[in-house]
Amino acid sequence: MVCVRLSVAGRRVFAMGTTTGKAEQADGPPRSGRSASLSPSRASDFMRCPLLYRFRVIDKLPEKPSAAATRGTVVHAVLERLFDAPAAERTAPRARAMVPGEWERLLADRPELAELFREEEAGGDGGTGGGVDPERLAGWLAEAERLVERWFSLEDPSRLEPAERELFVETELESGLTLRGIIDRVDVAPTGEIRIVDYKTGKAPAPQYSAEPLFQMKFYALVLWRLRGMVPRRLQLVYLGSGDVLTYDPDEGDLRAVERKLLALWEAIRTATETGAFLPRQTRLCGWCDHQAHCPEFGGTPPPYPLPIIPVQSPEAASG
Repeated sequence: MVCVRLSVAGRRVFAMGTTTGKAEQADGPPRSGRSASLSPSRASDFMRCPLLYRFRVIDKLPEKPSAAATRGTVVHAVLERLFDAPAAERTAPRARAMVPGEWERLLADRPELAELFREEEAGGDGGTGGGVDPERLAGWLAEAERLVERWFSLEDPSRLEPAERELFVETELESGLTLRGIIDRVDVAPTGEIRIVDYKTGKAPAPQYSAEPLFQMKFYALVLWRLRGMVPRRLQLVYLGSGDVLTYDPDEGDLRAVERKLLALWEAIRTATETGAFLPRQTRLCGWCDHQAHCPEFGGTPPPYPLPIIPVQSPEAASG
């Protein structure tokens, strides 16, 4: 095991485990000498809709930035950097005051995000006109400040000293599959017990929809277990949108089951990549998908498949 300091989105983190020295490479099957790798986001994409995985990983179709996702990035940055201050200064007013600065920092790195708040052209055709609409931007910033302030009703940062923040982790399984991701926060108790914390700026899901976020947390737990030899004591999801904290205490059986699931998932991804058979799957999230124009479920046509296709042989042909 090695420990390498990396830079992710302008911040310092520590990557532990087998690493290539890059922050977070794209997921994908082994091609052109690149090792097979998977992150929680791309694993969730394939489970939700294999065609969405193809659009994002193989076709690399562009996606428009969203106000909600951008707000989440700003809120995460505030909650991370607040711990740079002494414990007594980690207050709600200080955190709220950090929001505009973190937005400006993000905007400097990604100027295209200003389009989220452009004034509409006269005539109401939905085009982008002149400058930023100050009322829209102010309302968006105010909502980010409310999310940051709600965190203080759920956790007390003056009593927390995270062991890691925005931790990039990467490990290679015996199968050769590399797992990687970025963990919002890792807490380590004096007894050595580990807690993995993830911030969500949306609302807590109904119980029947909790499997996906828990899968993400178990993914992180599996990676840390493989790296440190200790099963994390607790997985904690902090939902700032609804003010809920969901916890789960995994055991080795849970994490072994996640590893088996990931290996089966990777085999399905490998087969789909070789055959080009990424089937669409309609879910309640399709309404927010940027790729409806390319999706057969909505009358669209996917772009030409950019990779060589390996024909599927029948059992008779294979045996012959």
